[in-house]
Amino acid sequence: MPLACLPVQIAGRNRLWRKMIMDAIRSDPGWKDGNYQTEPAEGLRTAIDIMLLAGSAPLAMRKNLTTPDRADAFFEAYMDGQMKAVQSGEIDANDYWYAFNASRDYDPSPDLEKIKAAVMFVNSSDDFINPPELGIAEHEIERVKRGKFVLIAASEKTHGHGTHTLALLWEQYLRALLAESQQ
Repeated sequence: MPLACLPVQIAGRNRLWRKMIMDAIRSDPGWKDGNYQTEPAEGLRTAIDIMLLAGSAPLAMRKNLTTPDRADAFFEAYMDGQMKAVQSGEIDANDYWYAFNASRDYDPSPDLEKIKAAVMFVNSSDDFINPPELGIAEHEIERVKRGKFVLIAASEKTHGHGTHTLALLWEQYLRALLAESQQ
């Protein structure tokens, strides 16, 4: 049961924002081809900025960040916490760079017809990374013999791409998939 994904190569806007993160890290003079002694903080700051936008959910942010002051205070506190994690080594530039680089050749699409198991993948409609308006999920799932796709409607409970971490929103689909897999 894949969550927050598309079964195609990473291209378009999805590829661009990932490249922006990688370029931000690599272009920091402190990067030193990954052989840094201290974290390249400016590159990571930009990468973290991009991740915040890519992983956010508009409804939740609008609900919680209702004024310019609240939005600014949230951003300052968020970035302060993230930069402390950078300074402590909890966030590592090499880890970030390699994680994003690892997806550059992701492409399960050539083999979708080979899948025999029941598959259900679940996305949320407020996912910036896997935007439903592209129609990719609905099209590609047709190629999987026992495949189903579920799109969770955006709400104040969803968290964009991070909705996959909220089992309460998709557990009923997992139960249905497990029941079908028993057949």
